[in-house]
Amino acid sequence: MGRQLKLNLFIYPGGHHEAAWRHPKSHTDRLLDIRFYQELAQRAEAAKLDAVFYADGPALENNVQYATRFRIEPFTWLSAIAVATERIGLIGTASTTYLEPYNAARLFASLDHLSNGRAGWNIVTTGAERAARNFGLDEHPPHAERYSRADEFVRVAGKLWDSWEDDAVVADADSGVFADTSRIHPIEHEGEYFRVEGALNTPRSPQGRPVFVQAGSSADGKAFAARHAEAVFTAHQTLESAQGFYADIKARAAANGRDPGQLLVLPGISPYLGSTEAEARALKQEFDELTQPEYGLGILRKLLGVDLDGVKLDEAFPPELLAAAGRAGSRSQLLLEVIRRENPTVRQLLHRFAGARGHYVFAGTPVQVADEIQRWFEDGAADGFNIMPPWLPGGFEAFADEVVPILQSRGLFRTEYTGRTLREHFDLDRPESQYSADSNQPASQYNNQLLGASA
Repeated sequence: MGRQLKLNLFIYPGGHHEAAWRHPKSHTDRLLDIRFYQELAQRAEAAKLDAVFYADGPALENNVQYATRFRIEPFTWLSAIAVATERIGLIGTASTTYLEPYNAARLFASLDHLSNGRAGWNIVTTGAERAARNFGLDEHPPHAERYSRADEFVRVAGKLWDSWEDDAVVADADSGVFADTSRIHPIEHEGEYFRVEGALNTPRSPQGRPVFVQAGSSADGKAFAARHAEAVFTAHQTLESAQGFYADIKARAAANGRDPGQLLVLPGISPYLGSTEAEARALKQEFDELTQPEYGLGILRKLLGVDLDGVKLDEAFPPELLAAAGRAGSRSQLLLEVIRRENPTVRQLLHRFAGARGHYVFAGTPVQVADEIQRWFEDGAADGFNIMPPWLPGGFEAFADEVVPILQSRGLFRTEYTGRTLREHFDLDRPESQYSADSNQPASQYNNQLLGASA
């Protein structure tokens, strides 16, 4: 079997189009019903997807007036999904700025045990400045400081997960020894941001540690990913942009002494499906016509750092505002590239970003969507994709029913799971404990030995 696509379902309340909640196809009445999300995860598992992914942030979005931009705490939600599924991975966001390493290590170890080895950590430093005031801080830490803290945070969490060697639990009833304390290690970490004695109070989990996922594409973000990430979520509007990012991040990983194959690049794609391309485009237009301009203008103000009061929606983006745009973030640069390349009207620009906040939106037939996924996969732009349905559940059901079988028939995607853990789905190595030279047995084997899980 050749190289295989990795596919995740990125679950966003209501769907990824900002106006999805207004469309009659959406199930807005179920946005806080855990059974709705369990059913989505079960549907994704039936399609043999690698993982479901929940984004999170520790502050209320300013634009919740116009869209379903509330957040659900992911550990609670993913735990409920874990008991309703068996194989699919469970990736959740946790902030290195507004958590402590010991708390995060316990949460992820518990989720990994609960799910028999399916946990993944979307590592973020939190970009929302207003989050600081929710945690007793007067101001949000600067970008470089957040990434410096994140680097130490991840290293401390790694020590905590490693603090129990794989064979520390002996459970020897005859001798009366449950745990071999010579194989449980205080980490005694003292650094710039953290002082943690350890050890963790949870045995080493089935995967050793959760899969490390990262989504920042700034210079600091790419440097961090090259050192730590095992999967990178990224946003690109063109094949050429994605190819450039793919080559760059793989080269950075190699320069850090890592195997580039152990760092997956997973762009987002938000597909609209129709029996014809015209039908798919008409479906997208239905959603775009439900948008409220003030919502989209608020996003543009945030990304570009310019005052948009008085702009005319059906005229080109004012060149003087384009010249004044001063934000340096990766999503801001993507927006500027679209404006310069396509010269859209302001309304067209709002619609362009309404579908998935800068991720790739593609409208076409199932064959066209599969062709596009295959093109990016085979032309050095992606190892797989985060599927970002415009609305739920129908937007994902159409993808699972109509696109996944095409990818399977082409030999690009699995027809059955061959592993039980997220690491096995992603073809990622299980890390050895830094305290032991002998912890490289497969995660599922370890899990069976310790927890008695069936193969």
